[in-house]
Amino acid sequence: MSDTPIDSSKRTWIITSACAGAVGGVATAVPFVSTFQPSERAKAAGAAVEVDISALKPGEKVTVEWRGKPVWIIKRTPEQLAELSKLDGQLADPKSERKPSELTPEYARNEARSIKPEIFVGVGICSHLGCSPSDKFQPGAQPSLPDDWKGGFLCPCHGSTFDMAGRVFKNKPAPDNLEVPPHMYLSDTRLVIGEDKKA
Repeated sequence: MSDTPIDSSKRTWIITSACAGAVGGVATAVPFVSTFQPSERAKAAGAAVEVDISALKPGEKVTVEWRGKPVWIIKRTPEQLAELSKLDGQLADPKSERKPSELTPEYARNEARSIKPEIFVGVGICSHLGCSPSDKFQPGAQPSLPDDWKGGFLCPCHGSTFDMAGRVFKNKPAPDNLEVPPHMYLSDTRLVIGEDKKA
């Protein structure tokens, strides 16, 4: 051991410098790490959106925003799914053959217009003038709907109606089905909107 006296002012200066350096390091690291999350501008431009659908119950809908558009995620009931096959004759494009590259990805060109039959993912914007249709999931006669209504969506602007797969009924102002955005499942309860290929 050395008999040299300890310079307390030098020790204080070293401790203070080390603390300031640590604070500076954290202050630099936090913004850097936050750059890994998509910004609001990136999300609006089309960054993928991850959604947890574990709490979604049959007959319920959740809405998320992707590219500034409302995207509906609906867990259809077995009864709602059973009605889809009975509606083909009443629909303008039952097999989603119109504008497939714009409106319906290949994996959703089926009767349910979905990857998993019970989960429908669709952009909630009417193909007529861009209004947002209202939920009309309850079957039966209702104002502005036919007496044999099976459930779906009604655009209040001009009366276009869509079934529970977002397919437009015949003789309505809307020319096309609702858009199915690119999407994929990360697990049974996690869904990504805006991406459909694993990197």
